[in-house]
Amino acid sequence: MTHDIHPLTEDVRLRPATLDDAESFAESLTRSRAYMRRWDPVRPDAFYTPEGQHQRLTALLADQDAGRAMPWVLADDEDRVVGALTFSSIERGPFRNARLGYWIDVDSAGRGLATTAVARACELARDGLGLHRIEAGTVLDNAASQRVLAKCGFELYGTAPRYLHINGEWQEHRMFQRILHDGPPQR
Repeated sequence: MTHDIHPLTEDVRLRPATLDDAESFAESLTRSRAYMRRWDPVRPDAFYTPEGQHQRLTALLADQDAGRAMPWVLADDEDRVVGALTFSSIERGPFRNARLGYWIDVDSAGRGLATTAVARACELARDGLGLHRIEAGTVLDNAASQRVLAKCGFELYGTAPRYLHINGEWQEHRMFQRILHDGPPQR
């Protein structure tokens, strides 16, 4: 289920990330660099290269193999990366939790892709990964991302001062969670 391809729109689907996506990730992230600067850490130029993305994906896929992450790509009908969604810091046992991160390419923003992808990924987290809770944080002024989370059933539960180093400084974040079910831990 989590490794299947999931249509989101007529021309975009959610599928697991692979090492073959490195070049497309580099192109999309380079194109979207200025657009996403307000919400991203400062990254070295090498991050925006195919080699940098290959290194990043190698580490992320190792975390997936260890059960600590689940990375997906939003791919268009030509299989180009137009966004990504990742569950990281997956914890099992009584917590059954993951952290959610996502972004949409500047050329695909405003189409509702993030909302559709987050909603589908939450279903996959519950039914495929057996998770109970998903958490996400946004910088205070990221109203678009906060709307995505609210539409997908996330609730604001607090703020975290100096939570992440974003755009060159430690920034306060609004913290959200979505409880996926109230049953006992699965699997």
